[in-house]
Amino acid sequence: MKSLSSVDTALALPRVAKRLLALVVDVCLCVGTVWAWFALRTESLGPFGPPLWWVAGTSVALALPLMVHFGLYRAIFRRSGLNAVSGVLLALGTYGLLFATVFTVVGVPGVPRSVGVFQPLLLLLAVGGTRALVRYWLGGAYRNLLGQKRLPGVLIYGAGAAGWQLASALVRDPQLRLVGFVDDDARLQGHDVDGRRVYAPTQVAQLVAEQGVSDVLLAMPSAVKAQRSAIIGRLQGLPVRVRTVPGVAELLSGQAGIGDLRELDVEDLLGREPVRPNGLLLNRNTRGKRVAVTGAGGSIGSELCRQILACQPVCLLLVERDEFALYRIQQELAPLAQTAGVELVALLASVCDRERMHEIMGTWQPHTVYHAAAYKHVPLVEQNPAEGVRNNVWGTWMAAEAATLHGVQNFVLVSTDKAVRPTNVMGASKRLAEMVLQALAGASLSELASDGLSIESRPVFSMVRFGNVLGSSGSVVPLFRQQIAAGGPVTLTHQDINRFFMTIPEAAQLVVQAGAMGQGGDVFVLDMGQPVRIYDLAVRMIELSGRTVRSEANPAGDIEIRITGLRPGEKLYEELLIGNDPQPTAHSRIMKAHEHCLPWAQLQARLGAMELALAANDVDLIKGLLADLVDGYQPAAEVVDWVYLAYERERMPGVIA
Repeated sequence: MKSLSSVDTALALPRVAKRLLALVVDVCLCVGTVWAWFALRTESLGPFGPPLWWVAGTSVALALPLMVHFGLYRAIFRRSGLNAVSGVLLALGTYGLLFATVFTVVGVPGVPRSVGVFQPLLLLLAVGGTRALVRYWLGGAYRNLLGQKRLPGVLIYGAGAAGWQLASALVRDPQLRLVGFVDDDARLQGHDVDGRRVYAPTQVAQLVAEQGVSDVLLAMPSAVKAQRSAIIGRLQGLPVRVRTVPGVAELLSGQAGIGDLRELDVEDLLGREPVRPNGLLLNRNTRGKRVAVTGAGGSIGSELCRQILACQPVCLLLVERDEFALYRIQQELAPLAQTAGVELVALLASVCDRERMHEIMGTWQPHTVYHAAAYKHVPLVEQNPAEGVRNNVWGTWMAAEAATLHGVQNFVLVSTDKAVRPTNVMGASKRLAEMVLQALAGASLSELASDGLSIESRPVFSMVRFGNVLGSSGSVVPLFRQQIAAGGPVTLTHQDINRFFMTIPEAAQLVVQAGAMGQGGDVFVLDMGQPVRIYDLAVRMIELSGRTVRSEANPAGDIEIRITGLRPGEKLYEELLIGNDPQPTAHSRIMKAHEHCLPWAQLQARLGAMELALAANDVDLIKGLLADLVDGYQPAAEVVDWVYLAYERERMPGVIA
């Protein structure tokens, strides 16, 4: 920074001052080159005598006027080019002829004649060299060098093959400055890799402070999650942004580089290694079968489609009511399906449309149905309870009824942890959807036939219950990331709220495997690990983006975490089980719960009353019926349904404002 200040000071000098400074320098060069010639000739560094003073004076008297005449002091040194070089050559060439005439041709007593030849050459080198040095110092090259030192410093965590490849890419990137490598291997620490020092993890804080490191790039694509989580834990709290690289194969092949660096995935913070899927369970109800996925365009539904397609079914039916979501997943999967020889069918349909569901099930007669279609956003369903119950409960019922009539063998409901002792309409509706399948699974064939269904068997109904998935629509993770990118604030409903989290691919794989273990009416619960405190998650995301949390203890922080208050129906914590007696299964991450359910005859009668309440949009009655049906449902006292509130305002304008 000190050097850069001297450059700025020199550039800020007035033009006259710059020319006077150049004149003084050239005077010194004239005298200095005479002394240099004398030292070379006598092989002595001692002072020269009075006769040489006249030589130095003559040099100054001849050189300066010629330099002025040929415009050397009008040129802007830092922008000088070929014309300036020509001016130096002409001025010093003329000077050399005159100087040699005086001291070599004519001669001066006491002064060797060789001075007339060698001193002009030395002066040419000195003047040309100083001009070149000034051009470098004040021009682009030196400033670029100093500017590079001001670029954000980068450390590569991992000195393996991926780290080397990333370092090669960084050298070509003008926006980042590679400081060195960090590696846990003590054998590499203190050595150089491709000319860059390898540091110990304990030195990172010092490097951040002294070298201006702003980014740490994780170049360990093969590291297990526990290892990555430990590294992230050590980096958390440092004012650095942590990013990661693609797979080592892409780096080594040159297919990926600096542009492919991505923000750290929050699933890296879970520190839990996914269990390798059981191939037998994964393929039992999918490989070589016709499979349907409702809600195929949603977060879970689309990932289910990807996982199922990898199992090579005969036919994959994408059932979705949202046209754009269906188009998007169809476009993504179509090339893969064509390569694998899988028939891919995109079907616009609402699961609440009985005729459409019967049409689809009757035409393709799928072997397995994964029912992921649902409204799942808690506040929105709380504000639109009738539609939430209709879609989540009746949609499940209509899809299950069509599956029963048309010979579907397995029907798997994607459920949620919010179905356990729910405090909101969404969770209660999902528990009621579970109860519909449980009741259908326990009903006799004659009971089902009495509803006009001529059947010989029913599907194996099963439900898979799990918590939040990272990156899904409505998840806090993409919301926090957007808020951090915008500079905050990060909004949080309560400081103590916690949630279970799982990656979308892991959840989808476990859903497929759990469904393969169903025997009828089973409620499977996925092992979500330990719950995550959302406040801690927000802090981690802020710190790992290279920013700091603004708080009372740190008022100069970058991003504030703002507590907005619990929304209607929102719980502080989620549960996965109603009872406390989960049973293990053949999969270490899947448990089986035993949940109480009404018989089909009783439930069907209650659903009839619910249907009337839905038709009238009687929110109080809907909530009352849900509370009567769903164990542990504690509805919020406040009604926030938009239509209901608008109607009440019109009916009693003086009471409801």
